[in-house]
Amino acid sequence: MCDNATRIWQYGFLEIMNNAIDHSSGSRVEIVVKRTVTSAEIMIKDDGYGIFRKIKDSLSLEDDRHAVFELSKGKLTTDPDNHTGEGIFFTSRMFDRFSILSGSVAFQHWAADEDYWILENTKNVAGTAIFLTLSNHTSRTPRQIFDAFSDDDYAFSKTVVPVDLARYGDDALISRSQARRVMARLDRFSTVLLNFKNVEQVGQGFADEIFRVFARTHPDINLVPINVNQQVISMIKRANPGI
Repeated sequence: MCDNATRIWQYGFLEIMNNAIDHSSGSRVEIVVKRTVTSAEIMIKDDGYGIFRKIKDSLSLEDDRHAVFELSKGKLTTDPDNHTGEGIFFTSRMFDRFSILSGSVAFQHWAADEDYWILENTKNVAGTAIFLTLSNHTSRTPRQIFDAFSDDDYAFSKTVVPVDLARYGDDALISRSQARRVMARLDRFSTVLLNFKNVEQVGQGFADEIFRVFARTHPDINLVPINVNQQVISMIKRANPGI
């Protein structure tokens, strides 16, 4: 295992274990390690309350899927006095594959693609199970991940928002309420990349709420749409020709 992989494992394992200890309200943690000549995987599973359920209840959100969406943005913690809410955000980007299973929802991220999605499990998962997978010879370093989302003062100032997660099922992104769900808590960042991958179209009200109303009331926040098709960019430019 190379030095880069060792440093990533040190950071990621400790972050996830500390989360289980501090937040799960469980009594037991199970750890499973699988290693081959090319990669390693660790599962950390607790028997606690469940991460998505705890976020949902703490923030009075609609359901577990909404909790996943908020978790994907970063700077989310149910214990702000003792935690910054950065651990899962950065850990998810350091590993080749990062997965959380809790309740009936799975949240996954692949390092090769800034893409998030929700999968419905076939059975309910008690507590929280987190899977970390990494090549033994990765060229990625923790510093590269920190720098990608930090400003010149090393503050966590940038995030990527998977806009597709604002949808429930086949819902179209058309309403201002959906847009406000996307933009919730994003005033904590100075740069917000809005990832429209898998979003085929948006409504005028949705685009206007983000790129005119939010942009006007938060002029110091740089909103950057990425992975946009022609229909989406045309709606964005209707709302704000300067984008």
